[in-house]
Amino acid sequence: MNKKKSAPWLQALHAVMPLCISYIPVGLACGVLLQKVGFYPLLSGLLSILVFSGGAQFLVASMLTTQASFATTLLMVFFLELRYTLLGASLAGFMKKEKRTFLAVFSQSLNDENYAVNYLKFSTDPSWNKRKALYVNWFSMTAWAGSNMIGNFFGSVIRVDADLVHFALTAMFIFMFIMQMKSALLIFTGLFSGVLGVVFMVLFQNTFGLIAATVIASFAGFMLEKAFKKEKAKKLRDRGKDVNEPLFNFPEQEANHHD
Repeated sequence: MNKKKSAPWLQALHAVMPLCISYIPVGLACGVLLQKVGFYPLLSGLLSILVFSGGAQFLVASMLTTQASFATTLLMVFFLELRYTLLGASLAGFMKKEKRTFLAVFSQSLNDENYAVNYLKFSTDPSWNKRKALYVNWFSMTAWAGSNMIGNFFGSVIRVDADLVHFALTAMFIFMFIMQMKSALLIFTGLFSGVLGVVFMVLFQNTFGLIAATVIASFAGFMLEKAFKKEKAKKLRDRGKDVNEPLFNFPEQEANHHD
């Protein structure tokens, strides 16, 4: 079938199919873990649609296993998902003329992976439009929510030890941290946040300490990054001045004599 003549939804499905397939094993695992902390299939599917974030849903499962309060869990998810502000802003250039209603619907179904698909298509395919982009979001959300619900359903007949749940969640967040180890500053921020989290949990005996540790470490990392960029810019300016200076500085009279 000619791609240009195929229906928009079919083009979107073709673009997002690898992503949908990759969601299945992770979604099944997430559904099983959510079942172990009290979610039933319908509630698991609703959470997948409203939150639509693997990291956030695994975080919810992790927080509930530690008997965290609803407010603490909500705040942790909020801080974790703040990155979507940047993702949405980077797509704004492709949707300048769209109505706010459409932008709200599109943003609700946005996540890291379908953002990558849509950004690539917008950048390389002139025929890509808002309709196809929204289909990509909806197809990926359907695959994720469906996998969660199926995993949650079978989680009731699959016996999973509670220690294994803790191990799986801890391993996943360690992996997420390792994937962010792109610079010394990010490593420092992550380790600093971990140390603060342990200290605050011991001091306050409350999971709210995790939120405080996250905010403090993030702010410290931001200030350090800002200071490093300022210092780097200063060095570049000084280097530019050195390049522009003449090799020899003659006194004015001596310079006139040479002339």
